[in-house]
Amino acid sequence: MGGEDFLVAPPNAHAIAWVERWPDWPGPVLVIAASQGAGKTHLAHVFQCMSGARMITPRDLQSERADGVLVGASALVLEDVTEFLVEGLAEELLHLYNLAREGDIKILMTGENPPARWPIELKDLSSRLNTAPVAQIQPPDDALLMALIVKQFADRQLNIDQDVLTYMLARMDRSFAGVRDLIRAVDERALAQKRAITIPLVRQVIEDL
Repeated sequence: MGGEDFLVAPPNAHAIAWVERWPDWPGPVLVIAASQGAGKTHLAHVFQCMSGARMITPRDLQSERADGVLVGASALVLEDVTEFLVEGLAEELLHLYNLAREGDIKILMTGENPPARWPIELKDLSSRLNTAPVAQIQPPDDALLMALIVKQFADRQLNIDQDVLTYMLARMDRSFAGVRDLIRAVDERALAQKRAITIPLVRQVIEDL
């Protein structure tokens, strides 16, 4: 989860640039919006290392309330803000936003969609979050897909032949989640069958998926 392990490429460069602007954001909140597996959590940890931010869960906000989670905080991270909304924490989020603005404390929020598509029924909260800059991570291009495949195999201490990698890239679900799911399934199949990772094995997994 370190910054040196985050793969920088055109699809995520905009989000990284916004994170690196901290603390010079135009308001108290920056939103990173991206699909599952795109690296939102990884980038949130990079921000945490930069800023010393505290990771806040819905349970934290329920128990400590807005003023409590801000005590001694240099910055905050709230991942998957829709979870906070589902838990009925809209009023507390509004209070947190207002207190953070007063105290010049920055909050990194993440979600699969921008705030305009979050289930916010509280108008004051909606209007505030809709003014926050949104850094969207775009779908991966070929270069990033290949880099993700190689990295995720390497994270599992696996070296894969180039012809297998090329075969996968041409036939897989071309999404961040697709890379994650395929690598996990290929590794599990190879272990279960005690086989090397070859094109025939990858073909079986892709067909099953």
